[in-house]
Amino acid sequence: MQPVVLASQSPRRKQLLEWAEVPFDIIVEHTVESYPDELAIQDIPVHIARNKAAAVQHKVKDKIIVAADTVVVLNNEVIGKPENRGHAIEILQNLAGKKHLVITGVVIRNNKKEIAFADITEVTFHELTTKQITFYVDKYKPYDKAGAYAIQEWIGVVGIKTINGDFYNVMGLPVSRVVQALDSLNWNSKD
Repeated sequence: MQPVVLASQSPRRKQLLEWAEVPFDIIVEHTVESYPDELAIQDIPVHIARNKAAAVQHKVKDKIIVAADTVVVLNNEVIGKPENRGHAIEILQNLAGKKHLVITGVVIRNNKKEIAFADITEVTFHELTTKQITFYVDKYKPYDKAGAYAIQEWIGVVGIKTINGDFYNVMGLPVSRVVQALDSLNWNSKD
């Protein structure tokens, strides 16, 4: 199998591709994670992922690029990464006891073809106390995570009531759909 290029520094996406035994190299170029205001919410992470893929395209020539971006959505509002401790606590207080969406946009491309999709998972938290939230924020420092949490950490283990959809999508990459898309590009072909 030819290695793909992962256009992400996310340790979670790296781990998921390793678990799927997809060989890859990491190449990242800085991109601004902004988007046009008129985009539909499910198109936002795809737009950002497309920009990440385009930013490394010139460096990789014939290789397949995998780029992704994840957003958390509560009441039709995109919840980004927390700016600081207070903001992380506020985000988690807003998510507590409610259902929200985790949307990961994925763009997989080579020189001939692009596959782009968004995977949506519904997550519902139990009610969380301020003590639980501050414990999590102070211990795990989720400042690089959309929605201020990681499902595979303590808060996911004790705080999530239900999940409807792909667990790994909430971690940052719907890896089974990614592997299917790679296969459709003849990624594992011996040719």
